[in-house]
Amino acid sequence: MTLQQGLAFGLVILTIVGFVWGRWRYDVIALVALLAGIAIGVVPAKAAFDGFKNDITVIIACALVVSAAFARSGAIEAALRPVIPHLKGPATQVPLFAGAVALLSMVTKNVGALAIMMPIALQVARRTGTPPSRLLMPMSFAALLGGTVTLVGTSPNIIVSQVREQTLGRPFGMYDYAPVGLGVTAIGLVFLAFAYRILPASRPTAETMDAALSGQPYVTEAQVPDDWDPARTTVAKLRRLANGEVSVMAILRHGERIAGPGPNLRIRPGDVLMLEGDQESLDQLISRLKLRLTRSDRSIVTEQPTEEVRIVEAIVGPDSSLVGRTARQADLHASHGLNLLAVSRTGYRIANALRTLRLRAGDVVVLQGGELTLPGALKTLGLLPLAERELRLGDIRHTLVPPAILAAAMLLVAFQVVPVAVAFFGAAVALVAVGAIRMREAYGALDGPLLVLIAALIPVSDAVRATGGSELVAHGLAVLFQGRPAILALAAVMVVALAATPFLNNAATVLIVGPIGASLARQLGLSPDPFLMAVAMGAACDFLTPIGHQCNTLVMAPGGYRFADYPRLGAPLTLVVLVVGTGLIALVWPLKG
Repeated sequence: MTLQQGLAFGLVILTIVGFVWGRWRYDVIALVALLAGIAIGVVPAKAAFDGFKNDITVIIACALVVSAAFARSGAIEAALRPVIPHLKGPATQVPLFAGAVALLSMVTKNVGALAIMMPIALQVARRTGTPPSRLLMPMSFAALLGGTVTLVGTSPNIIVSQVREQTLGRPFGMYDYAPVGLGVTAIGLVFLAFAYRILPASRPTAETMDAALSGQPYVTEAQVPDDWDPARTTVAKLRRLANGEVSVMAILRHGERIAGPGPNLRIRPGDVLMLEGDQESLDQLISRLKLRLTRSDRSIVTEQPTEEVRIVEAIVGPDSSLVGRTARQADLHASHGLNLLAVSRTGYRIANALRTLRLRAGDVVVLQGGELTLPGALKTLGLLPLAERELRLGDIRHTLVPPAILAAAMLLVAFQVVPVAVAFFGAAVALVAVGAIRMREAYGALDGPLLVLIAALIPVSDAVRATGGSELVAHGLAVLFQGRPAILALAAVMVVALAATPFLNNAATVLIVGPIGASLARQLGLSPDPFLMAVAMGAACDFLTPIGHQCNTLVMAPGGYRFADYPRLGAPLTLVVLVVGTGLIALVWPLKG
């Protein structure tokens, strides 16, 4: 072993120790490792920042933006709406939601797919009394399985493709992973459809910030469009469409107010409905029925052409100038360029029209205004903004545009018209350009720590390959497996990846194990492709801990899971992936080639 190899191995080992110790953030450890690599000379200064312009980083960033736009569109809720009423318990909910997440993970990044489906699943679980602990972990594992099917489904596939390009001169294609990934995913979904019973039936769950903020219902006013069919909906049917989570407090019709309308009262064109419910339920109902908020039609004057219109929540402070005044008296639009969209009042059911409601200290108001105007207006009015969260109420939803743009990107890649990075970059830009996602939301969708981690580790891990360290480790493994069945070496590589990814980030696992797997294959006289596939599969399937992948971390608090719950369901699933995955890889990708 040369000095440079020893330094490269030492740097990687210390980096792994830092990851496993968990004392510092992953991205900080990766940045310190990159700086140390430059300092000791194993990472050339001119190549130190190549990871930030690497296709891997670009593809992952764009996939996150596309996933966020897909979530915002409401397309998945619309597609699942006919079957949701038939989901009475976990026996039907787990297969449907796990299958939906797996399918969605094949076309968007798996963590994005899970984030899209989780609110729907939690809503159904709350309505049917299903413990979230029975539902969320199978969805997380299904997201990881579905991500193994295509290039963009999970980070390991993207990175392994890059390793193959460095090794063989050509990357894996978008659907090269599909034959193995589909088989493993199908078997895994069958396992999850029955094995979810292993999980605890009841656990206290931690409330998210959104859940805490949505505890009190809002009251808003929405007008029925002129093309509304009077025979279409009664008050009772509207409540059913909202799953009982939105109530019609009153109807304003031709200047008259109908308080507490009966369930059989038909809703007519031009009616103004006073609706009460949480923000998410109100937004879904208003978007679905194409209602129009009565005060959002007044244009917002912005200071700059590029300024975005935002919706925020704020508390009326005790010294606010709005206390004791109505929205009409305050004339928020003329004085401050704001529209009052909704009001929430603790312990009191609002039945007055919003324009005549006298505001009190402690009321929570939803305001619409320009992003540059809002801070000053809130301060002037004595309003205290709540913790910032994504808030939509009556916004225009592009239901069909994100799926259409994503499908176009997938087709361009499938027919090799453009590279994957270009296709997904184009999709992300197109979604912003058509307004399917605002630029601020696109920036918010980017997982900064993950992108920094990958970009910093690319040159660090490449130091092992560049110094010949990968060949050295591979030679030792080749001696161990020489003369033994090749499938044992293949299984061993997958075991290494499966064992490493729960404690390292899966991207780090691929960057370290991938080149070793390719070198081992060459020294055994075998094709590198199946070994790289084994690394990708093993690194993508972290079912043993809540920290190895963002999907597992995402469901931990809402599901009330403990560390030991993950291997309870994950250990047998890992064994399934090892056995089925190794066999399928050897069948689809000949070991000798």
